Order: sequence, then C-alpha cells, then structure tokens
Amino acid sequence: MREVLERRHDDLVVVLENIHDAHNASAILRSCDAFGVGRIALVYTDQEFPEISSGVAAKVQKWLQIDRFDSAEGCVSALHEEGITVYATALRDDAQDYLDVDFSGPSAIVLGNEHAGCSAEMVALADAGIIVPMVGFVQSLNVSVAAAVVMAEIARQRRQRVPAWTARKSELELSWIERESSPR
Repeated sequence: MREVLERRHDDLVVVLENIHDAHNASAILRSCDAFGVGRIALVYTDQEFPEISSGVAAKVQKWLQIDRFDSAEGCVSALHEEGITVYATALRDDAQDYLDVDFSGPSAIVLGNEHAGCSAEMVALADAGIIVPMVGFVQSLNVSVAAAVVMAEIARQRRQRVPAWTARKSELELSWIERESSPR
C-alpha cells in the first residue's frame, strides 16, 4: 500500500463529465489507478453515474478518492481553490495538442460525454482546451482510450518527479489499512 501511495500524484485529478457508458467509466478508473491518479471528480448534471463494472475496473474504485459535483462551476471552482489548472478535452480549433502541454504542475483533465464531449460550460470554465490530434478518418478516440493516452503522457512527463508524501496520503494510508483489515 505504501509503495502505491508513494507513486500517487495528489495534484492530478481526472474529471468525468456525464460519461454514461459503464464500461468507459470503469476503464477510465482502471487507467487512473495504473497511471498514479488517485483522485476522480464526477460531474453529473443530466444523468446518474453508471454502475462501475468491477471486472473492467479491476475493483480499483475501492482505492480511489471519488468526489461528486452537481455542476461544472462547482467542480472547477473547487479545483481552482487548490491551485489546480483545469484542461478540458475539446474538439475545437483553439485546443492545444496535449503533447505540447506541460502537465508537471497541479492539473485536472476533464473528459466529456461520449457523444457531446465536454459541456460548453465546462470548456468555458477550464483554463485551456486540449485535444488528441487525429490523422485518420475518425474525429476522436473512445473516451476511455483518450483518457489513457493523455494520462500516459502525463505519467511520462512526471516520471522523474517523485510525488511528495502529503498529509492526504497519510490519511489515505490509514483508511486503506482499515478497509483491508475490515471483515467483508
């Protein structure tokens, strides 16, 4: 547990905005754990968060901090209060290629609905828009694939940086030990 916590980035958050497919949401949670993202923010304004598939997610939801927000504004405001820069994935001409963004500082990546993408409100509130450029006939990747691609780049950029041990990690360590030792 300690080894996993030592590799977690407290200053990296993945935001899911109205992702409706349970398989996609589950796959994103699994990728978050794999790339050292321990914090997820859920913004669900027009539907319920889908039931996570334990098989697809490999039961990682047990180890993730999952915060829920009723609005894009509430989520972005909370992230900004922590000094986190918010990047919304967006199919827009002014979106930056994700490979050109420096993700070494506190960052949040917003992934939008499978059909509509990030809401106009979320894109307007975000500090910048990012895009994974396509060179084929398709306009975009599946949302869970896009999440993994962007997180892989962030992990690459942060590979040499050892995440700080924080009070939050100490609290998480105690809660994980408690969860693991509790009878089921």
